[in-house]
Amino acid sequence: MVKQAAAQSVGLEPIDRLEEKLTLLVSLVGQLRAEQAQVMDQNTRLSEEVDGLRTKLADSEDAMHAVTTLRDERDVIRSRVGQMLQQLEQLSV
Repeated sequence: MVKQAAAQSVGLEPIDRLEEKLTLLVSLVGQLRAEQAQVMDQNTRLSEEVDGLRTKLADSEDAMHAVTTLRDERDVIRSRVGQMLQQLEQLSV
């Protein structure tokens, strides 16, 4: 009887170890899934941030183009006004 009890306890040790390993594995899988969900959330947030920054960059480029155009127009107007002032001075002389 004692031998049977000892045999049963010896026979159960591998099963106990297997159960512990499975428990650890299930815990690890749960942890990895939680980490994956966090990474996916962070990836989504960063993708949205990148899209926002791309929009700001495009707006910024448009504004820079508008500023360049306005500066060019200002230079043309300045030149034309200068020419008109010269013509007025010639009339006064």
